[in-house]
Amino acid sequence: MNRVLLCLTACVLPGPAVACRLALLLALDVSSSVDDREYALQRSGLAAALVAPGVVAAFLETPNPVAIAAFEWSGRFNQQIILPWSLVHSEADLLAAAGVVARTERNSKGFQTALGHALGYASQYFGEAPECARRTIDVSGDGESNHGFRPADAYRSFPLGDVTVNALAIGQSVGLDNLIVYYRGEVIRGPGAFVEEAHNYMDFEHAMRRKLEREVASLVIGGR
Repeated sequence: MNRVLLCLTACVLPGPAVACRLALLLALDVSSSVDDREYALQRSGLAAALVAPGVVAAFLETPNPVAIAAFEWSGRFNQQIILPWSLVHSEADLLAAAGVVARTERNSKGFQTALGHALGYASQYFGEAPECARRTIDVSGDGESNHGFRPADAYRSFPLGDVTVNALAIGQSVGLDNLIVYYRGEVIRGPGAFVEEAHNYMDFEHAMRRKLEREVASLVIGGR
């Protein structure tokens, strides 16, 4: 038996590559309106949401993985990666991601809300993401942009044309109804983009659960 036939009978050949269906980048507001208690609720809320049963089920509903990453943002030059790009193939991957988030220490405080710069930073960080069928930015915040260029300027200046931007509005420093109107008019972008709402930081975890389930599961449904 020659080497070719031997390999055909004895070698374990790799299966076809499983395509990434979504690159999901989480952007968390740590500007001056967010105090230490609220920061802790946001951080622990995201960690808990990532391992909630409904969220895990949404991530794992198909064999095609989701890539996730997260960063904190505030002022124009104040962005910090807290979770590098990670492909989620299993519940263990989500547990590991949640552990990284839970151990995060705040990188900055006292800076204004430069949401346009956060979007620009996100567009650049997608350059390090795995190749995925879709790309989504998940922005959480409790106030309107008040520093640097606006979200509209970011959309004109950065390659975000094929990126969906969703928002989680946190009712804290401004009225929630007004913040939802702002996010709908100035921030969210793309087919099916939406605003989730949290009444305050105590409600952040539950709102993030709803948001993640909707972002991840909607692609599953749409892909069938």
